[in-house]
Amino acid sequence: MQRIRLRYTKRGRLRFTSHRDFQRAFERALRRSEVPMAYSAGFTPHPKVSYANAAPTGTGSEAEFLEIALTEARDPDTLRALLDASMPDGLDVVDAVEARTSGLADRLTASVWEMRLDGVAAEDAEKAVVAFMDAETVEVQRRAKNGVRTFDARAAVVDLQTLDPQPDRSGDKPCAILRLVVRHVTPAVRPDDVLSGLRAVADLTPPVPAAVTRLAQGLFDEESGTVTDPLAPDREAASAVPPADPAAAATAPEGAGSA
Repeated sequence: MQRIRLRYTKRGRLRFTSHRDFQRAFERALRRSEVPMAYSAGFTPHPKVSYANAAPTGTGSEAEFLEIALTEARDPDTLRALLDASMPDGLDVVDAVEARTSGLADRLTASVWEMRLDGVAAEDAEKAVVAFMDAETVEVQRRAKNGVRTFDARAAVVDLQTLDPQPDRSGDKPCAILRLVVRHVTPAVRPDDVLSGLRAVADLTPPVPAAVTRLAQGLFDEESGTVTDPLAPDREAASAVPPADPAAAATAPEGAGSA
């Protein structure tokens, strides 16, 4: 059995698809591409697909990950291209590696998010960010299945800062751009929780919903303060395997290597 790890995106209007919507679209792409999927046992077999830490509905992402199990070996790049061609525009399969290490989910410990706050001046956003980062705790509330839950949104935040306005934005309308680095903890602290925290500490309330995009997720590097590529260990493991030597195989004596 071969395992392939994929990175995919949610862009444009497709950011409003739910995780269940993506699952259906991806399973259709597997069938169209005639991928030799491994299936679970039981009365209702399902293709063996493991999804990792999906972004909330309504947020865009450049870094979503999943793993599939195959019954026959396939070239990861060829498989990626076939799947990408079978997916709707906006749900794009952009990277693929053969799984040569364990624990992909364990390497998704932090995320980098971009939050575009239309109608908010950069100066007001900066004051709110300073107040949030200076606070020891920032309690926010979120409605869950079992009622309203109160938790600290500050402890999981590694970094929060305002960025310079992007060149594609006209200068006549204010738009603050925030960059957020947050650890994956329990309960999960989402970008909307941080926005609730900014409202709590500085009364920052954007007039329209924020446009939120996950830029990266992976292991958080304490020394550099960056989030690393979770597929890098698989690429390194693949490059460490020496390629087969056809010449050596051709000149090997008959019966060599047999029991």
